[in-house]
Amino acid sequence: MPVSRSRVLFAVTSAAALTSVLSDFALAQSSGKLNRYGNPQRVAPAPTSPAITVRDLQIRLYQFSDDSMMGRQVGRLGNYKGTAYIAAEAKRLGMVPAGDNGTYFQVLPYHVKEFTNHSRMTVDGNPLRWEKDFVGVPGLRAPRPISGAPVIFGGVEGDTTRQISAAQAAGKFVVLLPAPPNAAAAGRGGRGGGGGGFGAAPSRFADAVAVATVDLDALSPAARAAINVPTVASQSSGGARGGRGGTGPTDSLTILKQALQAAQPAAVIRLTRDAAARLFHKNSIDGLTPGGMGGVVSASLDYVELPSEWARNVVAIIPGSDPVLKHEYVAIGAHNDHIGMRSPVDKDSVKAFNDARNKILLAKDMIAVTPAELATIHVDMDSIRKIYPKARIDSVSNGADDDGSGSMGVLEIAEAIQSMKVKPKRSTLFVWHTGEEAGLVGSRYFTDNPTVPMDSVVAQINIDMIGRGRAEDLPGGGPDYVGVVGSFFDSKDLGDEVAALNKKAAKPLAFDYRYDTTLTWTGYNNIYGRSDHYNYARQGVPIAFFFTGLHGDYHQLSDEAEFIDYPHYARIASYLKDLVVEVGNGPRPRMNGSKPARPPKALTP
Repeated sequence: MPVSRSRVLFAVTSAAALTSVLSDFALAQSSGKLNRYGNPQRVAPAPTSPAITVRDLQIRLYQFSDDSMMGRQVGRLGNYKGTAYIAAEAKRLGMVPAGDNGTYFQVLPYHVKEFTNHSRMTVDGNPLRWEKDFVGVPGLRAPRPISGAPVIFGGVEGDTTRQISAAQAAGKFVVLLPAPPNAAAAGRGGRGGGGGGFGAAPSRFADAVAVATVDLDALSPAARAAINVPTVASQSSGGARGGRGGTGPTDSLTILKQALQAAQPAAVIRLTRDAAARLFHKNSIDGLTPGGMGGVVSASLDYVELPSEWARNVVAIIPGSDPVLKHEYVAIGAHNDHIGMRSPVDKDSVKAFNDARNKILLAKDMIAVTPAELATIHVDMDSIRKIYPKARIDSVSNGADDDGSGSMGVLEIAEAIQSMKVKPKRSTLFVWHTGEEAGLVGSRYFTDNPTVPMDSVVAQINIDMIGRGRAEDLPGGGPDYVGVVGSFFDSKDLGDEVAALNKKAAKPLAFDYRYDTTLTWTGYNNIYGRSDHYNYARQGVPIAFFFTGLHGDYHQLSDEAEFIDYPHYARIASYLKDLVVEVGNGPRPRMNGSKPARPPKALTP
């Protein structure tokens, strides 16, 4: 799920409460091979069965959210690998390909914008080595030239209290230390792959020639190379969410200045500590103070734009059993992408921080606290080091819940329906959309360029994050919890069917309809407009969206397969399989017309 337009900050206000949470975390992680949720750190690939089971979901999700998938960011190699896995499974299950030219793939018109290995940089005429000493982070446009730029130490990334001013940064090659683990865990100062495609250098550095962060040492050669394969969409529409809001400039000079900055932005660089020390003519960067000057940098960053097939929807069909109704479709989908890779941090401290943060956030009824309160968080690293003496550095945003849980849930549902002796009367259309995190671009592309007639799609069931929803994750959470969004907005028939099917269960799920109206919970604004069902609704297709909430690990490095609630996940996936079959066999859901069953208070993104 894409980030909210609001910038959410969290904090704890009690060091004693934090210490208690961290102690619980440490004890749980030391109790053998399983963590406190009963999950192992790894699950080996294995055959899956037709039934929707905890074991099958683990087998699939541990693969799909593995570090080898590199965060599955659209346009990156990791997303290409993830979509290849889904298509291979669809083929193995015998599903009918419904992408381009008889394949399972619908390729979006994406371009990869990158720097070649011919890129060069020198400090006072002495060369730095590409991927050994520095890596450029490509953006939407070629960066401004770097010629004779003075080096200045800018401070700490994301911490404006320890940074130079905009005037000091103007025209300089600004070097920043990375944000500490606590700030990184809270989402402060994100950059380059950490924020769903919307990361950028801090605005106070907009007039700098380049902004370089010293965070390259912990990355392997493969991870360093992956930095240079970013997300870049050629979609002119930018998805369904529109702009990010906020108050824009009003004077023409400021507008012109910002347009020029966007057309030729400051270069974004990542450095090793040794390279950074050489920029300041020192043996170490320890002890640098903001405003300290170094040498003079010149660079030639070889920026190229190439067409790519690394952004693709996966589309497959299970034909219906009725000779007439098989030409209609019940669509079910999830998004196959996540947010890629980010600055490396200690994964265990991040998880401990997120758990403590969310516990206090729950006590505040999900209302954000101030940056000053956020700064009171102190992770007890001594407790963590008793279990993990060596820091486990991680840079992959695995996206196990967002939206590995939805993608693998859809695969499990496909396997279950394909195993039925008598298929639903209507055909089932499975679409794993790409680029949801980049602005719903995959679902927008599919609904604008459908591979089946859109007026034959009777409903769309969207799944985005159904792997959590515990009481520790959000208010009202628990083993029966699931949020249901938009099922009554456009079609009372579909909403009634969603509810009625659940009531038939021996143990019904607890549906939470609060997201259909505006919430005061920070970060939960306009859930209806923030996932792929939105683009189907634009086309007049009745939709129902299911998810289990924005937990403390949402869009964090700690969204990993070992923290998923698999029994809960399996119950939701089983219900959704039954819903797809029910809609596939029942009357076509009618639209509400001009009088929606519920006021669409959150329809406009």
